[in-house]
Amino acid sequence: MKTPENLKKKKLFLFDIDGTLAVGDTLYEGSAELLSYIERIGGKSYFITNNSTKSGLDYVKKFRNAFRLETTEEQFITSGYMTVCFLKKHYSGKKIFVLGTASFIAELKKNGLKVTETADENIDCVVVAYDSELTYEKLIQVSRVLQTANVPFYATNPDLRCPIDFGFIPDCGAICDMITATTDKKPIYLGKPSKEVVELCLELSGFTKEETLVVGDRLYTDIACGINGGVDTCVVFTGEAKPSDMKSTPYPADYEFQNIKELLKQCSEAQ
Repeated sequence: MKTPENLKKKKLFLFDIDGTLAVGDTLYEGSAELLSYIERIGGKSYFITNNSTKSGLDYVKKFRNAFRLETTEEQFITSGYMTVCFLKKHYSGKKIFVLGTASFIAELKKNGLKVTETADENIDCVVVAYDSELTYEKLIQVSRVLQTANVPFYATNPDLRCPIDFGFIPDCGAICDMITATTDKKPIYLGKPSKEVVELCLELSGFTKEETLVVGDRLYTDIACGINGGVDTCVVFTGEAKPSDMKSTPYPADYEFQNIKELLKQCSEAQ
């Protein structure tokens, strides 16, 4: 682990949300204060989430209504947004089969992408997202496409579990594992841990890699994203990762704290 002294260099903070800053509609103690601290030192916060069910605007509304925090749409880099960027670049004008929420599909259509939810002919690729509206019929349709058409299979994020107030529920990675077990087709994931997430935040903010810290609760997405992007990382143990995981993980974090409040304390003391 790096010494807390190095935290005084950090100005760009890339936060996971669920399990890191909050769970459901409950903001963790210290989260609001840490965001205020970052603003006070002339820094910038971005929220890099693999939850594709919400758009950036949805998150702005949630932060305002549930957390009493004011944010901008630009601050939210979701796996849905990263997927939109990828599809616009590689599949503009082509037919895309999508398994996802109505909100996610609306976002794709809003960006001019040609989307279908049925096993039509001439499908060019398959995209699967975290789907809180999942039905068995959707699983039948995606299984049909992947077994009858030789097309690329993409997914928004590899997270297996999504934090909720009572524990966890299946996330996109778990849905994809079910599809893979059925079709023998494996997806290419477009959200965290892709290094492009970090690179986009650096481009938008103008800060350097040395000034950047990725903060999350999940090793194989949040911490791996920071490692892939070449920036320092911090894990908090309020979500999926546990201290015992640090002994054998291939994704070791540069900093470990029990919670966001402890990170805030160390950042403040380092100044």
